[in-house]
Amino acid sequence: MKIMNNKFKTLLLAVALLFSASLQAETIDITKRGAKGDGVTDNTVVIQKAVDECSRKGGGTVLVPSGVYLIRPVELKSNVNLHLDFGALLLASTRLSDYDNAFPFKDGSMNQSSALLYARGQKNISLTGFGTIDGQGGSKTFQFGNDADGGPKRPKIIYLVECKGIVVADLTLRNSAYWVQHYEKCEDVTIRGLKVFSHCNYNNDGLDIDAKNAVISDCYIDVEDDAICFKSDHPELCENITVTNCVTASNCNAIKFGTASHGGYRNIAVSNCVVRRAAEDNIRHWSKQLEHISADVTVISGVAIEMVDGGIIDGITVSNISMRDVQTPIFIRLGDRHRTFRKEGGVLKNINISNVVATAESLIACSITGVEGSYIENVSINNVQISYPGGGTPEMVAKQVPEMTKSYPENRMFGNTLPAAGFYVRHARNVRFNNVRFEAAVSDERPLFFLDDVMGAEFNLCKGAAPADARFIRTVRSSDIVSDGKCLNK
Repeated sequence: MKIMNNKFKTLLLAVALLFSASLQAETIDITKRGAKGDGVTDNTVVIQKAVDECSRKGGGTVLVPSGVYLIRPVELKSNVNLHLDFGALLLASTRLSDYDNAFPFKDGSMNQSSALLYARGQKNISLTGFGTIDGQGGSKTFQFGNDADGGPKRPKIIYLVECKGIVVADLTLRNSAYWVQHYEKCEDVTIRGLKVFSHCNYNNDGLDIDAKNAVISDCYIDVEDDAICFKSDHPELCENITVTNCVTASNCNAIKFGTASHGGYRNIAVSNCVVRRAAEDNIRHWSKQLEHISADVTVISGVAIEMVDGGIIDGITVSNISMRDVQTPIFIRLGDRHRTFRKEGGVLKNINISNVVATAESLIACSITGVEGSYIENVSINNVQISYPGGGTPEMVAKQVPEMTKSYPENRMFGNTLPAAGFYVRHARNVRFNNVRFEAAVSDERPLFFLDDVMGAEFNLCKGAAPADARFIRTVRSSDIVSDGKCLNK
């Protein structure tokens, strides 16, 4: 009985401490501190003081009620939840000088810039609520063209570096001047239920993440540039991440690994996602730039896995993806643009892509390509069904495909067409295709698969064509090719 009493007392003490902690947690309503939601008053000082006070007292919530609150950059602090009620709108300043000292992180990535909400080295940061943050990135203040063109850096909406224990949930993020949100060298990240819309400027990525131990789910992202983009700007790998139940819409790539691939990516799973065309196309206009595009608005690649900077990609699974309006459903590239942290060339291996249904709108087929001396290894493509325009010609089959070893990776890097209608595979080892089917709108003279310098490829139940039919598969400099149990060459 005494033991039971001690256990009961311990339980009561734990409950009391938890209740006491909840009472002590600070909640600051910014309107009670002088903030005005009139869309004109600068509320930066009020919000920053509230954040600082909550953090200093051990944690709490900074509450933003319904209203329109103009702000300059705000630095987030440990153990603070910035909560935006439904109807609350944080409106970013459009004065470029306001961002000059917002985030002076000199050791950041090549995409280092300021941000409206930023932090470095903080813990337990939360951004929650059903309110909206608007970066006003369409202002003429921020119009400098693509970041490759130089000019002043434009601010992101959210930029967190070296932070641990991040929760960003339920908010609407819109109209960024640059990337919408960036999590660099962060750990233990939860991103859930975001609504992201940004088509007002160049480089409007929806979500850029260079982190460890992250869960991204239930997000709706419709942006001008890459929708969900894994980054790797440091020696540490971007790893242990799941992405699930997201709708992605983009004028660039929907789900992308790269192009920053200096450290690499490991142990990442993407599942149950939808890819479709963006709601707006104010910059790209691919159908006017490229030949053989059969729709006015298209996504470049549904899934793009790119290693070109000497890093390592090892252990990526992509499953249960529905795609429409894409130029190229699957693009896998191992190049040799830079060797940043390793003397050896990059590594790209152990990729599993399964249960994909896609409608393509170009003659740029799916591709799996390495370079001379650097081979992609162990790729499995399973249960994939692709519809595409067709119309490929014998001249396209005879086309010499350039190596483009040091080029920026993109589906069109080899031209507007490829010698294959389905998959073009070059410089690869151990590639497997199981139940991969294609449907062309009109006849296509190209083989479904074109293999160049491939050692070890296996085909099972691909469209039911005769295994040795040249319209089914064509090989050059390749060996150990097996189709439906029959060896095609040794």
